[in-house]
Amino acid sequence: MSIVQPAAASRAPDYDVIVVGARTAGSPTAMLLARRGWRVLLVDRMTFPSDMMSSHFIHAYGVARLARWGLLDRLLKTGCPPVDRLASDWGPIQLTGTPPPYEGYRFGVCPRRIVLDHLLLQAAQEAGVEVEQAAGVTGLLGDADRVTGVRLRRQGRAPVDVTARYVVGADGMRSFVARTVNAEEYHTIPSLTTTYLTYWENLPMDRLLIHWRPGRCVPAIPTHDGLTVVLSGWSHDEWRRYRSDVEGNYLETVRTQTSPEFAERFQDARRVHKFVGTHDVPNFFRRPYGPGWALVGDAGYHKDPVTALGISDAFRDVELVSDALHQSLAGERTEEEAFGHYQRRRDELAEPIFRYTIEQARYLPLTNMQMLVLRALEIDDNARDRFFGVLAGSVHPDEFGSLSSVATLLMRTGLMPGGAK
Repeated sequence: MSIVQPAAASRAPDYDVIVVGARTAGSPTAMLLARRGWRVLLVDRMTFPSDMMSSHFIHAYGVARLARWGLLDRLLKTGCPPVDRLASDWGPIQLTGTPPPYEGYRFGVCPRRIVLDHLLLQAAQEAGVEVEQAAGVTGLLGDADRVTGVRLRRQGRAPVDVTARYVVGADGMRSFVARTVNAEEYHTIPSLTTTYLTYWENLPMDRLLIHWRPGRCVPAIPTHDGLTVVLSGWSHDEWRRYRSDVEGNYLETVRTQTSPEFAERFQDARRVHKFVGTHDVPNFFRRPYGPGWALVGDAGYHKDPVTALGISDAFRDVELVSDALHQSLAGERTEEEAFGHYQRRRDELAEPIFRYTIEQARYLPLTNMQMLVLRALEIDDNARDRFFGVLAGSVHPDEFGSLSSVATLLMRTGLMPGGAK
């Protein structure tokens, strides 16, 4: 462990937990801990409301958590439309379905981050969290054995040392906390895609639609204010060419790598925002805990945005890490027991969808077997909905994609010998 600042003088900690990063992982973590009575400081170098690049969508298993936290109705009242239809277009095959419910919820939402992040921060404050905006963490306090706090720099003021029993890094895939404690990384796969996005008016959508083409991907999703966010993805090995003319390459991709119906409607759309994008989207897991510290959200586990699962996964892991923190702080379990369970459960839930995401992010041409399965899904309504349930969290990826499940589907639809006639 590499602590860049000396330990603070021996005294009672200022807080039980300091959470670094106040977006979709940090604010809910702080909120849930404060609701259990813990003293929490939430810090972020940005001020809110503020925007950021994101794949935006929250699938049903994320929606269920917003409901559990009492925040779903508040989000819907901001004008964020529920999206209960998912669609995938591979050119010769187009599938549309509604996934099976997850804890009673069949829809997702696609909020603008400038709305969602501010709403989550406000909920944390309402729970009693102390919030420091425009405050950067420049170092961790501690010694060779344990993190004991942070060195905080507020705008225009001298640095101050703030202590806590735990420091949580919710500060994204480039997490300062993770780098400082040298968190072990595993299942590492370099960036596979490069993506740019912007927002369009006069392009109404009633579903999440993803166009898949070899080397290309074009999702389109309805969001706030009647707008549609459209993303244009290329394979990562072409990112320099994409960056050389972002607008031209984005527009050409949307016009030529989508369905004729969508491309025609896109001609009348009007762009209302600048292009934003990145080619730096590594895939990895990090060990999410150590003496006096923990990681949550993209700081602890990051994958390509092509499946738009980042926010939903962050919400899931928020509940896991807040449980571990509570159990350790309250003395209900040892630190190793509480956080060891957190890591095991996180990985158990995340690894199957991580593998699925990596496969999708390669943007490879369909194999003959994949084409056959998609043809079967065209025929079988129930199987098609279950296919979309993989993203919604209501169907396990391994359950749907196992050899026996595929064989049963092909036989039931008459596309495999021994099946229906």
